[in-house]
Amino acid sequence: MTSRPAAGGGRWVEVDPARVGRWVEGFADRHGPHTTMGLEDGLLLTAADGTTAELYAPPGAPASVDVPGFVASAVAPRRIGLLLARKGAVAIGVADGSDLVVSKVDTRYVQGRTAAGGWSQHRFARRRDNQARAALGDAADLAVRLLLPQAARLTAVVCGGDRRAVDTVLADRRLSPLVPLRAERLLDVPEPRHAVLVSAISAARAVRIRLRDPAPD
Repeated sequence: MTSRPAAGGGRWVEVDPARVGRWVEGFADRHGPHTTMGLEDGLLLTAADGTTAELYAPPGAPASVDVPGFVASAVAPRRIGLLLARKGAVAIGVADGSDLVVSKVDTRYVQGRTAAGGWSQHRFARRRDNQARAALGDAADLAVRLLLPQAARLTAVVCGGDRRAVDTVLADRRLSPLVPLRAERLLDVPEPRHAVLVSAISAARAVRIRLRDPAPD
């Protein structure tokens, strides 16, 4: 379980789907009995002491109106696409439940920034931009090969890395069937590698919970 501050107040907690039931029990033990209200994509728990927990369903999991239904939906195996892109590296895969069943990692050299000035700096910048465009073009081709044939079976496409790079890849018109499946959240991942792709599965399946302490008197 990981925790970090949330913009706008409170903190984010990420919980493995199999542990959500126990987490809710612990929430009640710490803060008292709670009421449950359905959200568009999750549940809102309000404890007796005023602490709230917003539980957001993992990408591709249908909404539920109570905790048992939410847990059952969260732990159910789903087939999701993964698209991780950063600079000249891309990792694309398909996960069935917690298993990576299709994957490919590709890396192309993209020149780093240079401290040189004048004409040389502009020349290197153009070369870097051309290299980046070529790398993202290859990434789109890879997504066409790996993700597009699976589109009808995917419940979601979870992306990670650099948002601009991901947006550029998915802007390819051939990938338009994947756009409605794209999850809102962008995973924070290092340069895509096979190990990073594997670890992204658990991050993509995690239940995100926003905890807010009661307002002071």
